[in-house]
Amino acid sequence: MCGIAGFVGRGTRDDIQRMCQALHHRGPDAQDIWMQPEQGLALGHARLSVLDHAGGAQPMWLPDGGIGIIFNGEIYNFAALRKELELLGCQFQSDHSDTEVVLQAYALWGDACVQRFNGMWAFVVLDLRRQRLFASRDRFGKKPFYYTASPSGLVFASELGALCQHSGISAQVDGLSIKKYFAYGYIPAPRTPYQNIFKLPAGHNLSYVFADQQLAVTQYWRYSIQKLDAGAPDEEQLSSRLLELLDQAVQRRLVADVPVGTFLSGGLDSSTVSALAARHLGAGRLKTFSIGFNEASFDESAHARATAKLIGSEHHELQFQMEEAANLAQTIVSHVSDPFADSSVLPTYLVSQLAKKHVTVALGGDGADELFAGYGPFQALRWASWLSAVCPQSGISLLGSLAKQLPVSHEYMNLRLKLTRALSGVRQRKEFWLPSWMSPVGVDSVNAWVDDGMHHSTEEIYSETLDLWNTCKSEHAVDKASEFFTSLYMQNNILSKVDQASMMHSLEVRAPFLDIDVANFAANLPHSLKLHGKTTKYLLKKAAQPLLPDMLRQRKKQGFAVPIARWFATGELAIDMQKIPSILNSQAIICSLDAHKSGAGDESLALWAVMALGSLDCFQSKL
Repeated sequence: MCGIAGFVGRGTRDDIQRMCQALHHRGPDAQDIWMQPEQGLALGHARLSVLDHAGGAQPMWLPDGGIGIIFNGEIYNFAALRKELELLGCQFQSDHSDTEVVLQAYALWGDACVQRFNGMWAFVVLDLRRQRLFASRDRFGKKPFYYTASPSGLVFASELGALCQHSGISAQVDGLSIKKYFAYGYIPAPRTPYQNIFKLPAGHNLSYVFADQQLAVTQYWRYSIQKLDAGAPDEEQLSSRLLELLDQAVQRRLVADVPVGTFLSGGLDSSTVSALAARHLGAGRLKTFSIGFNEASFDESAHARATAKLIGSEHHELQFQMEEAANLAQTIVSHVSDPFADSSVLPTYLVSQLAKKHVTVALGGDGADELFAGYGPFQALRWASWLSAVCPQSGISLLGSLAKQLPVSHEYMNLRLKLTRALSGVRQRKEFWLPSWMSPVGVDSVNAWVDDGMHHSTEEIYSETLDLWNTCKSEHAVDKASEFFTSLYMQNNILSKVDQASMMHSLEVRAPFLDIDVANFAANLPHSLKLHGKTTKYLLKKAAQPLLPDMLRQRKKQGFAVPIARWFATGELAIDMQKIPSILNSQAIICSLDAHKSGAGDESLALWAVMALGSLDCFQSKL
């Protein structure tokens, strides 16, 4: 896992050096720069060495110097691809570098090479033969890639903060992007907080021709639920096949020249991955990691210990007082490059910090909730559909008012919070239910939080949601929700969070559930095998039966959460009004904070979103 940066056009050695230095935490093992000043070309690479320590140095070039690459990620089927390429006449210089496989694959197959990769990646190929640059991001967007193009050329980097180190970048805040941030809790690709600075969306390629500065971004893949013929599925056969695919995915992700472990929360997803990894590594060889908290409603450590004992792993656990975590919050969010309003970045940061003391690579359970319908909103869709059909808007508003009379609670996913958010969402069009249930700010309030001098319609603010809802091949709400969570929420929130929090500690995190074979299998499953009655992740729970006892497979899902509602109410977390970006409406923030402290409502998501945005050094420096 690494950091990449570079430019085509105007730029200096100081520029590329600053950009690479800003990526040092992503690649502390080595740093190298290649430049061709007369053509205005520069590539920079900060390396976290995971495969082929001796032969994987970058930038890497073909022997004739005609094509070079900088690569961030892992290609899990690189060994099979290397054999295929060798049979086709390719000669390799390294012993077992997956970077060289990508380089040779591009040289032979061109842009279409990405269709053959099973892995996670963001890479740039400098093709001097054709005088062009080619970049690609993996199917789900596990690895980040930011860029900006202007008459001065193209600049790119693995992180927004590194991109801003180039002297030619003069960023201007984008009002609509900030509104989307408060509407979703993240900024959907390709947007960033700034005008004319973009993140390459998942499943997309980018090409840039030097001579005429022609930039093209094209989609090569998207997660799409398939429209299935009616018929009774064979549950036993499908669950066995799913377990087989997951086992293969885990095995692929255990390949490394450095120690590998797993995150283990005690939930179904991480327990399944850990149990499979333990089978492959053998008794006592797997290291597992979890974080415990001193508040029962937020603590899963007992379940993690039980799973570790069951699978025979060497378990490492760190118990935290919530007060300690609260003190770390401001420091952690200030190191986030691309903003997202998800407080679970704290435990993700802490478990990554713990894991890095023992391993360089960790496997996690990301992707299972999105692919197999594990989140609470999947269950809420049926209830919301019924309520909106039988109850007029006035009745829904009345129910919302009654819900606000419930006692204030700061426990994890308390009844008042769930009811008030759910009822507020149901008042909207069904297309907006999912983002409204999860957003920091209500659908009707987004414009009031951002002082950009413009009023954007709900359709503009939630344009990504509308597009996914309308283009889904299935008409079933569960399938539409799966595409929403996979294409929007997972890419821009979950994967961004895990990548940024883990790379703060130079830890590589791999996600077996996002193996392309597993994803394609999930896309072809009927929704009844994902949400079966009230049972979420139905087929996955069935597939895990040979691995885990019922008490672990069937336990209620618990998020990776911390009590930010209590912290804001007691002052353990505070909003520094001096750091509030000028584009935000300070009066809205003050009203929200007063309402939260008085118990009139739970405004913790909105307040965290403000704190996270205001803490970003890169964002602050450009305001």
